[in-house]
Amino acid sequence: MKKRTTTKKACDSTPVKLKADPTAGDLAKLAWAIAHPARVQIVRLLIGREACVCGEIVDCLPLAQSTVSQHLKILKESGLIQGEVDGPKVCYCINPKQLERLKKLVAGL
Repeated sequence: MKKRTTTKKACDSTPVKLKADPTAGDLAKLAWAIAHPARVQIVRLLIGREACVCGEIVDCLPLAQSTVSQHLKILKESGLIQGEVDGPKVCYCINPKQLERLKKLVAGL
């Protein structure tokens, strides 16, 4: 078996100056919103639906209703999803503008 030879690069100790990034806060907020597998699943579920989802989200996840509610709260606070009261239920749908913003921010990394 042939050994691979690698050339080690020396560390660059030149000071680095970061430019101010006005989008960093938005990216961090949106990244936090999808930083849990359950929230990713919720976002994917809502992206795949043309209409708002009322109450079905809990049935789609192996989590307690209170846990799903907490994840929905985080997603709603980030603006990735919207919730609308419909009688005793809250119907959720994806916010396409905020989803597009997240995609652009991640693409700009």
